[in-house]
Amino acid sequence: MVVKAVRNKEWFTYFPTDYRWSFNTVAAIAGCSSGASEMGEIEQICRNLSSSVGDDKKWFKEWVRVADRLQKKAVFEKKKGNNLTASSLNKRASNYYQMADRFKFPKDKKALEIYKESIKCFKNFAKLTDSPKLEVVNIPFEKNKKLPAYFVPAIKTKKAKAPVVVLYNGFDGTKEMSFHWAADAFTRRGMNCLIVDSPGVGESIRFRDIFLRYDYEVAGSAVLDYLEKRSDVNSKKVAIVAPSLGGYYASRTASMEKRFKACVAWGAIWDYHATWKRRIDAAFKSQLPVPGHHLTWSFNVKTLDEALKKLEGFRLDGVVQKMKCPYLLVHGFDDQQIPLKDAKALFNACGSKDKTLKIFDGREGGSQHCHLDYLSPVVDYMGDWLKDKLF
Repeated sequence: MVVKAVRNKEWFTYFPTDYRWSFNTVAAIAGCSSGASEMGEIEQICRNLSSSVGDDKKWFKEWVRVADRLQKKAVFEKKKGNNLTASSLNKRASNYYQMADRFKFPKDKKALEIYKESIKCFKNFAKLTDSPKLEVVNIPFEKNKKLPAYFVPAIKTKKAKAPVVVLYNGFDGTKEMSFHWAADAFTRRGMNCLIVDSPGVGESIRFRDIFLRYDYEVAGSAVLDYLEKRSDVNSKKVAIVAPSLGGYYASRTASMEKRFKACVAWGAIWDYHATWKRRIDAAFKSQLPVPGHHLTWSFNVKTLDEALKKLEGFRLDGVVQKMKCPYLLVHGFDDQQIPLKDAKALFNACGSKDKTLKIFDGREGGSQHCHLDYLSPVVDYMGDWLKDKLF
């Protein structure tokens, strides 16, 4: 089934001359609905950045400045016994620290310190909030390593063992971002949510030396093995959802690991090698969410040629034809990072007999990359689809 859309190029760009800054500002705004951001704070930050567009050092400084202020206030409010206020402050501080880190290269001591602060603030938010319940977990992975994750239980479910949605992020995202954007929509529909920093992402790459890799089903199998050992979930009904490059992660994983019962690609990836070859040939003068050298860092290599070699496995042709479980692919009609033709190629190749391509054009869901320009309707759509497939 294909749900058609019409073209609509208009979207909010705070910095019209800088796609990267504008896209990440929109990503921050997307957190407002879950309390991960406050529009007034984002406006304060962006106003101070308006005369320095493209200066990534200034970007880092301004987001950290506001995050530091919120974190200090959170400490003060906690001492007063205002735990819910402190929780909210920590939640936003965590998000802003991670926004600061978006363009910080190299990932030096200062960058890693700020990232640790983001995790500390997020865990403080989880400890102090009244909802949702959140469990910090570590998933056994190969070579005695562990993938960091959060387990968020289903809300108001009548089932003793509810289904599980495994939620990743993309090339440059984090499990905290995924929590802010989507976890609530899944848990409120009666599904548990396991949110993971998969290989090459978040804490996994920064502190555990788990780098990006093409064979993502290895991580998927480890996640399922972990879930099968939990007595409080239905490990026979597990779906996988992931945005951006996660469209590759999820699609490959569900194609290769047959224990997954449903798959949502939150944005298409068809041939990631070809995507990066175009970006490199254009000297990175294209629509990118992060600096180009994020690529070499993700693979732990020194040169772009080495990175391109690693990317040769990041193709889904010959892989998604093996998919059997129900498959949903959502894509923005005006996605400036990944063209619509890639979404159509991926959908057409998918071997599932139960597959849906839903294209959002901005009227009822965001038309940009991963729909961050108008996110809530898309997340609700994914949540309803998952509920239909897992129950």
